[in-house]
Amino acid sequence: MKAVLPAIARRLIEPQLPAGLDIAWVNTPAKAIERIADAEIAWVDLPPHGLSAEAVAVGTRLRWLFTAIAGIESLDLAQLRRQGTVLTNGPGILAGAVAEYAVLGILAAAKRFDEVVRARDRHEWPLVAPGRVELADTAALVLGYGAIGRAIGERLRAFGVAVTGVTRSGRDGTLTPDAWRARLPEFDWVVIAAPSTGETCAMIGADELAAVKPGAWLVNVARGEMVDTEALLAALHSGPLAGAVLDVTDPEPLPDDHPLWRAPNAIITMHLSGRSQTRMFHRAAALFLRNLAAYRAGTPMENVVDLDAGY
Repeated sequence: MKAVLPAIARRLIEPQLPAGLDIAWVNTPAKAIERIADAEIAWVDLPPHGLSAEAVAVGTRLRWLFTAIAGIESLDLAQLRRQGTVLTNGPGILAGAVAEYAVLGILAAAKRFDEVVRARDRHEWPLVAPGRVELADTAALVLGYGAIGRAIGERLRAFGVAVTGVTRSGRDGTLTPDAWRARLPEFDWVVIAAPSTGETCAMIGADELAAVKPGAWLVNVARGEMVDTEALLAALHSGPLAGAVLDVTDPEPLPDDHPLWRAPNAIITMHLSGRSQTRMFHRAAALFLRNLAAYRAGTPMENVVDLDAGY
């Protein structure tokens, strides 16, 4: 049984690996591409760009592909399905860090901490706070109430925010995909935490931005293409949207001459949310080892991706 695994996680998993595995430790996408063709198992989250879709494309004999990353839109899911590859991902691994960034963004918007920092840079001492919104008694809509969305909701509720989630099934009192748009005028914060699929691409466009509550903020910690950038730019200039906290953008990285950099009330955090932690590979290693044990035993693994749904 051959496995291609990331060298960056070697010290965390090698002592606990079962005997009988033929392991290729790789540290670059090129090395992964070289070794993956006849592998049964692969984990190819490699620096500097994360999950190597190019390596996965070569692994036509893979029976199980593991990734610690939540977003799997770079992969050819149809091909994985045709060749019978089981894909497991890791939304829970990043949930806490991403949720903290979402709450950080909401707090920054409520208190306009971006303006506070600019005043500090100008050596000014304002007598009136630039942001005076209190989170208590505000309402948040969280589009995508999976592991990351729930973590965001838990943290916001601690601040007294009323949280409504959106899921495909409408489970546990959440809204279904056909119901949330009519409710947009009720929310002070619209948070995108959904997986990127064909159905969620440009899910926030001109109509949605025109329908939000006056003074509402958009917070995107999912993927940039889930928001129509041109529509967002127009809304930032003309309302009723008050502003946007964008951990992700379209395109990404954002070119230095892109108008989003200059848009009013746009707080951009350069896709740093999932990287704002030190224990990602520790959690990923633990999940990989649990799933490896399940794979070898023929029992259900955690976080199996529905290749038809895309998450």
